[in-house]
Amino acid sequence: MILLAAFLSTSTIATGQTAEIRDAALQDDVAWDITEGLTTEVGQRLAGTEAEARARDWATAKLKSLGFANVRVEPFDMPVWVRGAESAEIVSPFPQKLVLAALGNSAATPDAGITAEVIGFDGIEALKAAPDASVRGKIVFVTHAMNSTQDGSSYGAFGIVRRQGPSIASRKGAAAIVIRSIGTDHHRNPHTGVQMWAEGTTPIPAAALSVPDAEQLQRILKRGKPVTMKLVLTPKNIGTRQSGNVIAEVPGRDPKAGIALVGCHLDSWDLGTGAIDDAAGCGIVAAAAKQVMDAGRPLRTIRVVWFGAEEVGLFGGFAYRDRHKSEKHALLAESDFGADRIWKIESKVAPAALPLVATLATRLQPLGIGLGGNEAHGGSDIGPLAATGVPVIALNQDGSRYFDLHHTPDDTLDKIDPAQLRQNVAAYATMLSVLANDTTDLGPVTVQPEG
Repeated sequence: MILLAAFLSTSTIATGQTAEIRDAALQDDVAWDITEGLTTEVGQRLAGTEAEARARDWATAKLKSLGFANVRVEPFDMPVWVRGAESAEIVSPFPQKLVLAALGNSAATPDAGITAEVIGFDGIEALKAAPDASVRGKIVFVTHAMNSTQDGSSYGAFGIVRRQGPSIASRKGAAAIVIRSIGTDHHRNPHTGVQMWAEGTTPIPAAALSVPDAEQLQRILKRGKPVTMKLVLTPKNIGTRQSGNVIAEVPGRDPKAGIALVGCHLDSWDLGTGAIDDAAGCGIVAAAAKQVMDAGRPLRTIRVVWFGAEEVGLFGGFAYRDRHKSEKHALLAESDFGADRIWKIESKVAPAALPLVATLATRLQPLGIGLGGNEAHGGSDIGPLAATGVPVIALNQDGSRYFDLHHTPDDTLDKIDPAQLRQNVAAYATMLSVLANDTTDLGPVTVQPEG
């Protein structure tokens, strides 16, 4: 209590200015302008493609026009997979077409497709337990029961079907695999997403059915008759191409105070225009940093990073860590969960810094944001650097409808609510106003070893 009181007494000077920044951010138009511009003038931004390169050009021009300093692209190379033709249909016993999308790194069928019997499983554990002989030569179908949650926690539990299912099916000799989309909607839109082949695994065709089509296939299988599917997927690997991280800064008054990094990812999947995932995030963090910049030079340097190639394997996050891990980062934060209201702040800081987090929480209360715990994971792109012990601040958005749209053709600008977007900007601007103007060390953070 004494520590908290002492801290509060040294922090009240900035209270009025922080409130002004927060209130000004509630009228912000910059985040919408970025989100609208990026989705309209670039559109889909698959990592490593010409579209992502155009997005980097667009981003550097936009960030310079907003007044940021040291705007630059830090390139890196990566392997690139691109989508081809994709279709599926039940051949028997009830002929009909299905809607699906290839998963990232899927292998291709022959151009004419493959036709094989379907074998269904109610979850990943059932697939693991199946005798190899029952799977060999068949098209595996795996369903699940993902539901909507405010914090998005169901994604980790059910996403394993996408992340591990294809490798498990391949090791058992399957001809291909189709899964129920990792999503919570009931629109006829498939959810794509990346999956990585386990070491030593032979890639096979892998796709996600829209939720209604997955439920339709379940009903067909329950009729008890053999089910035959024709599947056409013709993606390909086009070799090594260039991606890159776009970086901009608000230089701080004290270089020794460290860097307050706020990030998002610039790339998107190729089905929609990447509005909630993650053009909105880029708009939020840049607009928030600009609010603080316009109010005066902060103590710490604020670094805005629009990461490249997140969707296909966090290539940008690892490239940034490798290039900048020797620099002093005071804190990391990332917006990559849509644009609906922020409802909770969490942290991953040293115990001595918790009073500062509590003070920040009081500044966020007028925005309807509550204080959570000190076990935050932050976003995907900041994960590699956070794993070295850098402190994390997480401003958690309401994810109740996020997985209705995530990785689908429905991820478009009309899904963004401008009022909720501004609340996000106000929260991030408040966070930066407090933490980029304070000398308290938030870390280092004790990191648990893997395994």
